[in-house]
Amino acid sequence: MHQNTLIALLPDLAVFARVVDTGNFSLAARQLGSTPSTVSRQIKRLEEALATRLLERSTRKVRVTEAGEQVARFCRDMVGAAAGAVDAAGQLGGLPQGRVTLSAPVAYAKTVIHPLIPAFLRQYEQIDVHLRFSDQSVDPLADEVDLVIRLTDDPPPGLAGRRLGAVRWVLCASPRYLRKRGVPAQPRELAEHDCLFLGEVADDNRWRFRRGTETQTVTVRGRYIANHVGARLEGALGSLGIAALPDFAAQAALQSGKLVQVLPDWDFRARAYQGAVWLLYPPKRVMPPKVRVLIDFLAMRLGGQDIGPHAPAATRPRPARTEPSAR
Repeated sequence: MHQNTLIALLPDLAVFARVVDTGNFSLAARQLGSTPSTVSRQIKRLEEALATRLLERSTRKVRVTEAGEQVARFCRDMVGAAAGAVDAAGQLGGLPQGRVTLSAPVAYAKTVIHPLIPAFLRQYEQIDVHLRFSDQSVDPLADEVDLVIRLTDDPPPGLAGRRLGAVRWVLCASPRYLRKRGVPAQPRELAEHDCLFLGEVADDNRWRFRRGTETQTVTVRGRYIANHVGARLEGALGSLGIAALPDFAAQAALQSGKLVQVLPDWDFRARAYQGAVWLLYPPKRVMPPKVRVLIDFLAMRLGGQDIGPHAPAATRPRPARTEPSAR
């Protein structure tokens, strides 16, 4: 193929990569600021130029052919190389500017990340931040994000990142509730109390505890069940019972004395949403300044331990287990 023809196909190749990644023309067009009919014409033009069918179309979705899978792989590399060229230019320019997209679990994003953003925006006036509140598993290699925060003790391989600390769970109640109902000395005594729990699955009211080698499991009950951290926090503040909360959500109320930690010498074993907090991103030879300064900003305020291809062996990620949902 003549070089001029190849250069003319570059936009169509980039569009094809987006169609494959999104799975349909409408979503690809929306992300590209185009229309489905325009995207369809570009794909048809590309297939004619390559003399091969890349997609099998239906009314709802598209299926990538075997040839299309091979072409898409090179198209992604091409788009990645173009992004790298832009990033390199920005790195040489040295001025952090543009938009950074960060995805984080809903409760952690609201309580921990969101309060830090105003200070960051004041410090870097040329940077915009798109904070995505999401309890879904977001892949920084495939999704339209620069950074992803995950709560996991086993960050997935193939990503670089910073450890921003850890999340553990605590039991909390208001002083008023404890004066009225008493302070439990053992986990088994929680069966006689009103407890606030998630209620998402059948055994969410089975609370598990560990202290050294000793373990206890107790079935709790309560008049208020809520699968939202903020609701359980407000319920505890309103003296509705003993709430199970991530420590970051309860921290301010504990420090002010509005809540009191219950069974502080026992480790509450939450079903999900606990463990190390990782700020993850694709490993790149050249990191855009806008992304680098946000990474450094969050690491400075929340802690930081590097992982990645060049990290010490002790900090390299292990194969990932199922990521906990954020509640």
